Amino acid sequence: MTGSGPDRAVAEAFEEQRGRLVAVAHRMLGSRADAEDAVQEAWLRLARQEPGAVDNLAGWLTTVVGRVCIDVLRSRRVRPEVSYEDRLPELVVTEEGGGAPEDDALLAESVGLALLVVLETLRPTERLAFVLHDMFAVPFADIGPIIGRSADATKMLASRARRKVQDTQRPTDGRKEQRAVVDAFLAAARSGDFEGLLRVLDPDVAWRSYTARGVLVRVGAAEVAERAQRGARAAVTARPALVNGDAGVVVWGANGRLLGVMACTVVDGRIVEVLSVSDPRRLASMNLPVRPE
Repeated sequence: MTGSGPDRAVAEAFEEQRGRLVAVAHRMLGSRADAEDAVQEAWLRLARQEPGAVDNLAGWLTTVVGRVCIDVLRSRRVRPEVSYEDRLPELVVTEEGGGAPEDDALLAESVGLALLVVLETLRPTERLAFVLHDMFAVPFADIGPIIGRSADATKMLASRARRKVQDTQRPTDGRKEQRAVVDAFLAAARSGDFEGLLRVLDPDVAWRSYTARGVLVRVGAAEVAERAQRGARAAVTARPALVNGDAGVVVWGANGRLLGVMACTVVDGRIVEVLSVSDPRRLASMNLPVRPE
């Protein structure tokens, strides 16, 4: 397996592992494209191995992908030209109730918006320990060598990460209940019903907007309600959508121009978080439902 690369049996074994490896890397990096790159790097490293050098292919590939992901996360934190805090989580936007089978598959692989935001706050080693153990049931004894820690130290990292996740995560309402709340939010915004908006907004709701000028964050029901009313005046056509499984909407202006995508996280009948994208460059890179006739 030197100059000629891996043999057919190894290539087939790798393909059997690819789906799991991409899923691990996706949850580590928050981007399908970055996850595919990490798995491709693992394949290239496998191709350089001597025949018979890898005894446990699944474990070896998990180790390589995990270390590649840690390197990527660390580089994001130190590169001054990229704002780590302003990185837009990868959004999978599908039509609600009428998506194609491939859309359903993508949505099943996507990471919930609220969880993505929390994962972004974890240190790379914490994130890897949490993702591998809590999401993929990898034993701590196997995770430790990937990050250069003992099994006990790895367990502590995962426990710390779990606490951070649990401190910021609340169980979200079912999809039907989410849609009802989001529809009420949109109706109140269109009609200028400020009190109606306040009824469906959590007092500490946060709205993170990814615009062409950067990321704007608004906190508090009154501020979010005012922003919603201003946005409703510009939006003429709206299409319900699912954004990483959360109830959302795609909106267009009077001239047919795509204005943006919005998603809401609903807990106990109120919106606790809003994420919207209006940056044309970012919108152009997303596979969005078409505008209704």
